[in-house]
Amino acid sequence: MTSRNLAYLSNYAIYSAIVLYTIAFFAHAIEVSFSVKNADESAKTTFDFSRTERSGRIGTAMMILGFLFLFAGVILRGASAHRVPWGNMYEFSITGALAFSGAYLFALLKYRLRWLGLPVSIAVLLTLGTAITVLYRPSAPLVPALKSTWLAIHVSAAIVSGGVFLLANTIAATYLILDRMEERGGRSEWAKKLPTLEVLDQLSYRLVAFVFPLWTFAVIAGAIWAESAWGRYWGWDPKETWAFITWVAYAAYLHARVTAGWRGRKAAWLCLFAGSTFLFNYVYVNIWGTGRHTYSGL
Repeated sequence: MTSRNLAYLSNYAIYSAIVLYTIAFFAHAIEVSFSVKNADESAKTTFDFSRTERSGRIGTAMMILGFLFLFAGVILRGASAHRVPWGNMYEFSITGALAFSGAYLFALLKYRLRWLGLPVSIAVLLTLGTAITVLYRPSAPLVPALKSTWLAIHVSAAIVSGGVFLLANTIAATYLILDRMEERGGRSEWAKKLPTLEVLDQLSYRLVAFVFPLWTFAVIAGAIWAESAWGRYWGWDPKETWAFITWVAYAAYLHARVTAGWRGRKAAWLCLFAGSTFLFNYVYVNIWGTGRHTYSGL
């Protein structure tokens, strides 16, 4: 099969994934909307999901199928160019969406996180929509500066870390929304079925603690690659600088929780701040920034 055919198949797989994630979005939206009518005011727990169980299961099934089609699209993109599929912002975005949804599905195995399917599907759809409409570039060989084994090592670690970080930030944002509701007198009906603030706080922390060592490795691997490619480990390039800022921000978050006992609202805001530095690096520095790392002009 020719490279062009593989590239077309990759595009079709991405489009199919978008359709599946759209179905997942509507299924989870129906689950959230109609489960509200099943509230049992006498129960102190949550809601009766009997009427929306099928919708929730359909949403999860579509999320899994969407992940598989997106995974196929990423693999076919790499096969069409005979390299790892991380050579430009389009490829980084579709792989980032894959990592984000994969982190959600992985966490779903251990925790009851189906309620996160709605915001995760929205975020994935926004990422993929931007990728195919604004960031898309035809499949092509790597530029000489990116032809290195370290591309697969460094970028894969960064992508997985980013997916888990963003999942933790989604949970932290949910915490702040629910905390605000409770401060004003109580949760709204739809929010009563979501986990307690303590559960959200602990889950966000566990995700960051789990993936922070991988992000540390990604930064170190990037420095080693820089020495191999440019003869220096660190040059305070904008992308290097913001990667370090992200590392410091998440390190501060973990340190504050372990030593200062930060919990709840303060920890959630610090987690969101750390996540915003990652997103700034991913969006602004990659597209509008300058330096050797950026994807400007692609």
